[in-house]
Amino acid sequence: MLEPQIFKANDIRGVVDGDHPEWDLEGARSLGAAYVDLVNPEEFVLARDMRGLGRELSLAFADGARRAGASVIDIDLASTDELWFASGWLRIPGVQFTASHNPANYNGIKFCLAGALPVPADFMTRLRDRAAQVVIGAEATGGYRSLDALGPYAARLGELVPPREGRRLKVVVDAGNGMAGHTAQAVLGNRNLDMVGLYLDLDGTFPNHPANPLEPQNLVDAQAAVREHGADLALVFDGDADRCFIVDERGEVVDPSVITAMIAVAELDRHPGATIVTNTITSQCVAEAVEAHGGKVVVSPVGHTYVKAIMAETGAVFGGEHSAHYYFREFWSADTGMLAALHVLELLRASTRPLSQLAAVHDTYARSGEINSTVADPEACMDKVAAAYRGRGEVSRGDGLTVGNPQLRWWLNLRPSNTEPLLRLNVEAPDQATMVALRDEVLSLVRG
Repeated sequence: MLEPQIFKANDIRGVVDGDHPEWDLEGARSLGAAYVDLVNPEEFVLARDMRGLGRELSLAFADGARRAGASVIDIDLASTDELWFASGWLRIPGVQFTASHNPANYNGIKFCLAGALPVPADFMTRLRDRAAQVVIGAEATGGYRSLDALGPYAARLGELVPPREGRRLKVVVDAGNGMAGHTAQAVLGNRNLDMVGLYLDLDGTFPNHPANPLEPQNLVDAQAAVREHGADLALVFDGDADRCFIVDERGEVVDPSVITAMIAVAELDRHPGATIVTNTITSQCVAEAVEAHGGKVVVSPVGHTYVKAIMAETGAVFGGEHSAHYYFREFWSADTGMLAALHVLELLRASTRPLSQLAAVHDTYARSGEINSTVADPEACMDKVAAAYRGRGEVSRGDGLTVGNPQLRWWLNLRPSNTEPLLRLNVEAPDQATMVALRDEVLSLVRG
């Protein structure tokens, strides 16, 4: 069974538990065979996170792929960025079973080509169509072997961001019972850190809080732990640990755009004149920081496949999204929350100032954060907002609806979710009052 709605723009995500599952083991087997038909890999690397049915679904996929003639290298439990690493390290395509931050009854799949390159924009549509008609072979002709990638993954990150001389840091790590509980000790254990761990046990039911740091309520425990333990910062990961949110020493969240600006400046110090990729709703503070340090900004549509493609096309040294996805040329232009965390840790270690002061250099705009609204007709809502703002700013429909006023230094974006039935609003302005007025006006139009 493979319901068509599980095929999203960038990956697969669907319900696998309860009274109305959207895909199952036979569907996963068909996907494995269809994947080999499309990609034609001699072998590929396979991984999974800690979600329910993850092992069963991944092995069913492997069975279908092996019956189609491909060999499988199974690295078993892994974060998504560990899978990207393995694809780059082994120079073969990769398949990661995860539903990222979705609820516990979901599972899904992310894909990459050899060297962690993104799949084409039409890949999910073609995979859906091929899986509906694929004929599964009678027996497996492809091989199967297991491989431990965690040690090499941790070593690679350590090479990219070596520990600096400086003070010993105290860091809270909130894995949300997701895959950072698998990778954090391996990556952080040999650094000059005192680590306070929250929810490091792997548990796909997410018993403590959903592993979605985009929602403020899921950051509360890490914020409290920073204050309680007098920590220098907290790292909060999503379920598959490819994203990382940062909390400063006051227990305040550092906006991912500000983190992007901080890392971009550090990368430009190492690579003068380099290109930095942002997305449609990244703060203007990033472009201002990049331009001030002699770099160039290229704007991508929202979504990891788009950013990766532009990273590869432009040779960009670094990219960042508002959702705390961070991409590094030295990591096959793939996204990795843990490598971003290492950059922030070592920038802080080398400074005498607290993280809040380092961030304040770039934190010069008021932002709404992402606000979700469930609507029956997203296109009609965007049309309504576009009409209301006609003449007040520049209107574009390249990635949802964006309205901006460069003279007054504000912008807003409404964008349908790629994975959920939501319309997402982001607003930025030079001061809080202007941002609030714009935010409330748009929400009244969307929800009215």
